[in-house]
Amino acid sequence: MEIRTVRFLGFVKAEGFVFRWLLGFGILSMTIAPGAGAQEGAPAVSPAETAVEYQRQKAAQAADYEDSTSPGLGTSHLVATPPIAGEKDDLEQYTRELLQLQWRAGDPLDLYVIKPKGVEKPPVIIYLYGHPEDTDRFQDEEFCKLLVKGGYAALGFAPGLSGHRFHDRPMKEWYVSELQETLAESAHDVQMVLNYAASRGDLDMRRVGFFGQGSGATIGILAAAVDPRIQVLDLMDPWGDWPEWMAKSTRIPDDERPNFVKPEFLKKVAGLDTVDWLPKLKTQTVRVQIVDYDTITPPEAKKAIAAAVPSNMLLVRYENGNQLHDALAMGHAFDWVKAKMGESKK
Repeated sequence: MEIRTVRFLGFVKAEGFVFRWLLGFGILSMTIAPGAGAQEGAPAVSPAETAVEYQRQKAAQAADYEDSTSPGLGTSHLVATPPIAGEKDDLEQYTRELLQLQWRAGDPLDLYVIKPKGVEKPPVIIYLYGHPEDTDRFQDEEFCKLLVKGGYAALGFAPGLSGHRFHDRPMKEWYVSELQETLAESAHDVQMVLNYAASRGDLDMRRVGFFGQGSGATIGILAAAVDPRIQVLDLMDPWGDWPEWMAKSTRIPDDERPNFVKPEFLKKVAGLDTVDWLPKLKTQTVRVQIVDYDTITPPEAKKAIAAAVPSNMLLVRYENGNQLHDALAMGHAFDWVKAKMGESKK
């Protein structure tokens, strides 16, 4: 009788939480005779489905090697599973694909790939909005028209523990409480998304830009500091200067704030601070936009971030809503990053 060994992922649900454990690499295996445990009349699993599941398990096992102390991938070992294609829209000015990518156990990522029509291998801009944003804006037709205007492709997804990526966790574990994880692992996501984009063969990976807002801007700084493929960055209101930010940001509920000003918490996130990483962007063209009246990042932290902007970068400050509206009105929000990417072609 033929005997086969099966290694698998297990999931247990208890008291509203989902706990995961990895069974494999010699930790535990089960020996099963052919047909054992199969339900009578159940559909057969195709070899292709088996291969995809095997790749998913490999990625889950590789997650043990992800280093959340560093934005770089050099100290991590992430294995991407084959992408799963979702909806594809063919509209007048662009095509839009929804794909599910995964390289971390229990954390599939929805990626929108939006391409202008009539452009062979367009340059690419990643758009990453901060917590608690999801990917809804990439389903808006008028917004997508702005993204592809001028012949640029767009890649859009949500950072870790935001939108559809927050699940199977206690409510007390959220974006800020797990900030080391969300920043470093989302910076890894940016690089893995670029790896996927390069594998497609239909995008110009010689010209890559990044537009980020809030914590998405912080993630862009971390990713670009370790990945030279990102050539142009437009950063709006990045989070940073963690001691001040944790003490005074209006994003943090007052009853939770004491947890985030403790030395042990600040020590964990100290290595992922905008004020330290921003000057490390050596080869990129960078604009930093600071909205002075927004209270998510407190004034003291904004001051420290502005002081960290090197002289070779452009710093723009908006004192009031009228100034910001004038800068972004009539669909001009992404003109700067596209113009600078156009200059990089010369």
